[in-house]
This record gives sequence, structure tokens and C-alpha cells, in this order.
Amino acid sequence: MGIKDQFQDKAKQAEQQAKQAMSAKKGQQQERAQQRGQQEQDEAQRAAQEAQDKFDMDYDA
Repeated sequence: MGIKDQFQDKAKQAEQQAKQAMSAKKGQQQERAQQRGQQEQDEAQRAAQEAQDKFDMDYDA
């Protein structure tokens, strides 16, 4: 194997590693976005439940 082949192999390895790193980072970003969306949905449900509970208490008295 010549030096040229070694450099080409190293370049291919570096390219593959970069693609894998980008893919992993994209996956992490998507996961964080899903978590934020779930968290916002939970907060909205909690607020709606609190408002309903307050409404119920006001009319039960």
C-alpha cells in the first residue's frame, strides 16, 4: 500500500467520522426538541387542570 492510498484511506475515515458525528448531533437535537415539546404539553395540561379545579371550587362553595 502506497502513501497515496494511506492518505486516501485516512481521508475516507475522517469523512465517515464526520458524518457519524453530524448524525449523532442531529439525533440529539431531535431528542431535545421532543423533550421540550412534551414538557410544554405537560405544563399546558397542568395549567388547564388547575384552572378547571379552581372553577370547580368556585362553584362548589
